Amino acid sequence: MGGDHLQVLDALDTAKTQLYHFTTILIAGMGFFTDAYDLFSISLITKLLGRIYYTTNLNAPKPGTLPPKVSSAVTGVALVGTLAGQLFFGWLGDKMGRKKVYGLTLILMIVCSIASGLSFGHSPKGVMATLCFFRFWLGFGIGGDYPLSATIMSEYANKKTRGAFIAAVFAMQGFGILTSGIVALIVSAAFDHAYNAPIYSVNAAESTVPEADYIWRIIVMFGALPAALTFYWRMKMPETARYTALVAKNAKQAAQDMAKVLNVDLEAEEEKVEKYAEKSSNSFGLFSREFVRRHGMHLLGTTSTWFLLDIAFYSNNLFQKDIFTAVGWIPKPETMNAVHEVFRVARAQTLVALFATVPGYWFTVAFIDIIGRFTIQIVGFFFMTVFMFALAFPYDHWMKKDNRIGFVIMYALTFFFANFGPNATTFVVPAEIFPARLRSTCHGISAAAGKAGAIIGAFGFLYAAQPKDLSKRDHGYPAGIGIKNTLIVLGCVNLLGLFFTFLVPEAKGKSLEEMSGENEGDGYGETGQGDGSNRTVPA
Repeated sequence: MGGDHLQVLDALDTAKTQLYHFTTILIAGMGFFTDAYDLFSISLITKLLGRIYYTTNLNAPKPGTLPPKVSSAVTGVALVGTLAGQLFFGWLGDKMGRKKVYGLTLILMIVCSIASGLSFGHSPKGVMATLCFFRFWLGFGIGGDYPLSATIMSEYANKKTRGAFIAAVFAMQGFGILTSGIVALIVSAAFDHAYNAPIYSVNAAESTVPEADYIWRIIVMFGALPAALTFYWRMKMPETARYTALVAKNAKQAAQDMAKVLNVDLEAEEEKVEKYAEKSSNSFGLFSREFVRRHGMHLLGTTSTWFLLDIAFYSNNLFQKDIFTAVGWIPKPETMNAVHEVFRVARAQTLVALFATVPGYWFTVAFIDIIGRFTIQIVGFFFMTVFMFALAFPYDHWMKKDNRIGFVIMYALTFFFANFGPNATTFVVPAEIFPARLRSTCHGISAAAGKAGAIIGAFGFLYAAQPKDLSKRDHGYPAGIGIKNTLIVLGCVNLLGLFFTFLVPEAKGKSLEEMSGENEGDGYGETGQGDGSNRTVPA
């Protein structure tokens, strides 16, 4: 490190793994637990909502489903809110500080999770309108958690295990997805036992008991509980030293805060902070030529890979139930009652989460600081591509009854390599490679690009996966290209993501200031390698 490097930052970079690291992972990670729970629990209840509010003809061969526009809105509105929240709170986190904004996002998540389950009125239009309204603002709060949690964890972590710590925060998503399935299983099993309804084909009117309306409300409201439990500790966290020293220019406060956290004596180095502020490398803005020269390709790399990844990842996650129904792993809706259908959808999603999604996240935690972000992302995109094509091209083979378990296993492996791959690394890298004064903003931009991909995946898959055969199509939908061709498109998207990964730099083992170029003077850093733009090539 250069002689003008701050002692408080060196202390953070070289600190041994301590209790405060794990406390930060838990506090920041619980936000992601709630995020994933809220975003993915909706896929468990859309079929139930269709039965309750849109079964208008009891003589129809199938129970009611959400109309195309309503289904798109219910599934996608939280993603739109998330995109807006990522941009807004990402910017605000750099302007006001990480901590000041952090509590606001959690309050939004808690209030809107509860309000989502209290959707007003009894008419389909009233219930769906209020559900969508609160899910938008729920998404807005969730969006803020992306840049803030990643930035806070990266700025607290030491450089040796920083990747694992940021990935561990993100890995709480896996437990959120798993818990949403488990909660749905418990609630639906309890209601199925209490109200033993006939299947739809036997008695359409009685197959959906009135009490089923409580099921989806309980499931969505439960997401508020874990967030509420961590609110007190989130408010007690001190501001990160990197924000306090490098952005707020308050060396004394940064030293005081981190002395308490690290249990060491730290000197307040006001002169070094002043010198740091005077460097031209630490004054350019987001919309400057200097930013484009230094970080333009990096931002293109983080936004493009996250955008492409989320098209495939959210398509797979939000529409598992449709794919499992198509291959016969979930029975046809007319052969079940409403409550049992929730149970079967939840069981399928829980099994995939337990054996593929969650392990994938923690494989990344274990290996990210050993083999690096770049390698994990390349390998993940590669195998996602391979398995998507392996499902798509022999799709007719997988449709045969004896081969369905093979399809489910291959499908689950796409989740494993998404999470032991780009779904984790696209979250980690933007928190490591940009300057402190722009870190939260750039992470928010990268995450928002991902959510734009998720919106395309959510809305696009809904229509694209519809078969051309009218008799097999969901009511009200136009002809799509079918699941087989949709999987081919998603495979091509993953392949594009692999190529764009070459724009993303490797941050393994380096300090945040080394990666961002904040240690450099007016053009030449301590290693004599210029402005740092050559870091695009992975280590």
